[in-house]
Amino acid sequence: MPSRLRSALSAVLITLSCLLVPFGALAAWAAYGLADTGRYVTTMAPLAAHPAVRDAVVDTVGDGILRAVDEHLDVRPVRGSVRPFVHDAVRSFTQTRAFRLAWDTGNRLTHDAVLRALRGEDERAVTIDLAPVTAQVKRQLTRDHVPLAAHIPVEHTEVPVLPADRLPTLRKGYHVLEVAGFWLPVAAVVFAVGGIALAVHRRRAVIATALGTALGGALLAVALAVGRGLTLADLPPGVPHPAAGAVYDALTGTLRTTAWLLMGLGLTVALAVRLTRRLRLSRRTRRRRASPTTPPTPTRAKA
Repeated sequence: MPSRLRSALSAVLITLSCLLVPFGALAAWAAYGLADTGRYVTTMAPLAAHPAVRDAVVDTVGDGILRAVDEHLDVRPVRGSVRPFVHDAVRSFTQTRAFRLAWDTGNRLTHDAVLRALRGEDERAVTIDLAPVTAQVKRQLTRDHVPLAAHIPVEHTEVPVLPADRLPTLRKGYHVLEVAGFWLPVAAVVFAVGGIALAVHRRRAVIATALGTALGGALLAVALAVGRGLTLADLPPGVPHPAAGAVYDALTGTLRTTAWLLMGLGLTVALAVRLTRRLRLSRRTRRRRASPTTPPTPTRAKA
């Protein structure tokens, strides 16, 4: 194969490999990182102590309790005096071990329900039931002798997570991610190995692949930052942005680490290959200088 053709094919394969790096990492994270229930619960567990998440729980549960009191007990004049007690009781509950256990259990059940819906095992909309939290707050208010606390109705307040009308589209996207999450990283590695093997100057090909991998990691980090802004901007009016931002940061923490690892690994490999080449050139130069030159043999004068 002519050297020009080899160089062109090598450049194409290395370029494709570098382009697939961020997409492969993103697809693998979405298909396998988020699909693991145990890993998801472990990732979400620290958010139970996050101030923004606690404030969101306090507002959601507290307002739900007050709405239920208005509808069933018709004591709206008392609402202003009861509201601080309700919110303080919910906030106190969010600092207990029972809330952390309820948080982990709720995340596990919700994740299982989402996976069943995405895999086509359930056609119903996925929701979160806040009734267990309301029951705990009611017991706390009753112990604190808050007026009308014993009469607070414990209703099944369901917060939608996945609407039923969006399930077909999300299900197709999930199946595409399952396939892409495996094949895109494999294709990136195969293209990189093929590009380096075809290259005329393999050392330069390794450096180009390493720098392209670092660039892919940088693009992935930028995409995560842009995606965070777009996600928060597209939230409904009632969803608090600080809590949503904390959830986004927790879910994408592994992906951000992957982006930094790709950048660090690519730059390290490129620098190591570059330094190795310089060291070899300097050693060759020293050997040439140190090797003794053989003096020319004198010619005998003719008699």
